[in-house]
Amino acid sequence: MPLPGGLERGVCTDALYVGDLGRMDLSTVTKSVLLFVLAGLFEIGGGWLVWQWFRSGRSVALGALGGLVLFLYGIVPTFQPAHFGRVYAAYGGVFVLLSLLWGWRIDGTTPDRWDVIGASLCLSGVAVIMYAPRGL
Repeated sequence: MPLPGGLERGVCTDALYVGDLGRMDLSTVTKSVLLFVLAGLFEIGGGWLVWQWFRSGRSVALGALGGLVLFLYGIVPTFQPAHFGRVYAAYGGVFVLLSLLWGWRIDGTTPDRWDVIGASLCLSGVAVIMYAPRGL
């Protein structure tokens, strides 16, 4: 069954790597990065909403909305062009960066240099895990 972005349900697509060097094409990489960002916003946003309800005494409706958003987070990575283990390993690095950015923008906690260095190292790992040429 076709899904958005030309992907198919249940299809792990190392076949999206093209050319003699086994590289992903630019549109596939772009979609993948956007999916990581969307998943991160859903996970962090949903978790933040649950936190507001449970820890900060806000409405239970806010917590329920957070649960729904977290459910959507679970669906978004299924559109990635790689297998589960690779996607979730790489997503961990994206999550680190997005969490720091969320804390900075929403909670007003400015990342320090060690946060920036750590997030940069994580993103380097994402690039290698998700986008390095395969089959060389």
